[in-house]
Amino acid sequence: MNHNICLSLLILLVFSSCTDKAKEATNVTELPVKDYKSWYQVETGRPNALIFASYKTTMIANGKDQSLLRISTVDSIGMEIKDASLPFEISVKGDATIIDIDSSEIEPVLESDTLSIWKSNINNGVKQLWLRAGNTTDKITVKVSTDSFWPASHEIHTIPADIKLLQPTKEQITPGPKIEPEMLGADISFLPQLEARGAKFHDDGLEKDVIEILKDHGFNYIRLRVFVNPENEQGYSPNKGFCGLDYTLQMAKRIKDAGLNLLLDFHYSDTWADPQKQFKPKAWEGLTFNELTSTLKEYTKSVLTQLKDQGTMPDMVQIGNEVNHGIVWPEGHVSNLDNLAALLKAGTEAVREVDANTSVMMHLALGGQNEETTFWFDNMIARGVDFDIIGLSYYPIWHCTLDDLNHNMLDLIQRYQKDVNVVEYSAFKKAVNDMVFNLPNDRGNGTCIWEPLNTWSKVFDENGQPLKELDYYDEIQKEFLE
Repeated sequence: MNHNICLSLLILLVFSSCTDKAKEATNVTELPVKDYKSWYQVETGRPNALIFASYKTTMIANGKDQSLLRISTVDSIGMEIKDASLPFEISVKGDATIIDIDSSEIEPVLESDTLSIWKSNINNGVKQLWLRAGNTTDKITVKVSTDSFWPASHEIHTIPADIKLLQPTKEQITPGPKIEPEMLGADISFLPQLEARGAKFHDDGLEKDVIEILKDHGFNYIRLRVFVNPENEQGYSPNKGFCGLDYTLQMAKRIKDAGLNLLLDFHYSDTWADPQKQFKPKAWEGLTFNELTSTLKEYTKSVLTQLKDQGTMPDMVQIGNEVNHGIVWPEGHVSNLDNLAALLKAGTEAVREVDANTSVMMHLALGGQNEETTFWFDNMIARGVDFDIIGLSYYPIWHCTLDDLNHNMLDLIQRYQKDVNVVEYSAFKKAVNDMVFNLPNDRGNGTCIWEPLNTWSKVFDENGQPLKELDYYDEIQKEFLE
């Protein structure tokens, strides 16, 4: 997730709303699909923000590939308004065009070699359009705007038309184990920075270590991100090195001392890695591809070995963060599927060599984008990428509706016979947990809320006092994990 863009943070405010491996699970049983519309829609209301989902963020540059676009509005608490009507403009920077859902023409406003703009309207709550890719391998920026609200946008990556697409064989899709324990997690990687600024946290009127507070309210997992050299001038934390190895070792000890499980999220960068940027660490620049692959493996092994040596081996490891567009660009960009697979395999091999009992996650920022999710997993599995669990991010402004998320997860567990985890989310806390923990055949591994200590998803106020959202997790733990 791109956590540095203040505009995105403002929009997202509307949504404030141990790995022991057991026996292999059987195939998913056919069950009626639960309808989540009442969890995210209201009949009427006052629009407060635009929501814009693209059902693909990776497209083939063949002049034919299309992605469904869905534009809607939400009220002040993030509920989609079913009767909303609103004019908007949609712009495309790059080689692509907009087509109305019924293949008719929409009203053009501007057309140039680099930018095109059209007018349209949200009627009865939703407007759907097609985005058709051109023949240029590049990035396309699609933005929806209106006079009333902040714009909403997507970055689409187009990949070569002659790219070799593979389908996994039946032998390559092997049922994965049920991963235990099921996760009720929180990413609190910001904690050392907050504490350095004097932040304190309270529960029941007493100041406590926030890790203990989370544990008291049902959380059993903590997720930490780790950057390669965040202390670099262009890194995440110049000079101070927050979220580097030293801080990760300190936090891991606190987590394990509290009796909680640890999920380690390798960003393979000196700063944020997400679908919009996967910047190669400065120390890895200039390496050949073979050198880059071996360096990634040795770095992964080194970090995990140091954690293991202090008695804090992670229970689960992510090989990259939100990697649907690849890792360590440009070599590991999704436009080169063979390179991407080789890098991911190097990371997984490192985990297996340090501790074969540690579960490996592949994490995509594609909560509701089923076609793209299956494109990615098909091509990685067919190329021999080994992993135990599927991780998804779900932020409604980018990742489609709750029903799309549910459909995607149901399809993934059926196709790939592995557990699924919503490893980043903020909005619709109750709905997301209800959905994951009700997946068929107990294939919902769990959830991990992103940075609940100080962001739009927070469960404490500015003074470190608990909000009612913290109590949700007592209910979730009691309903699903007891």
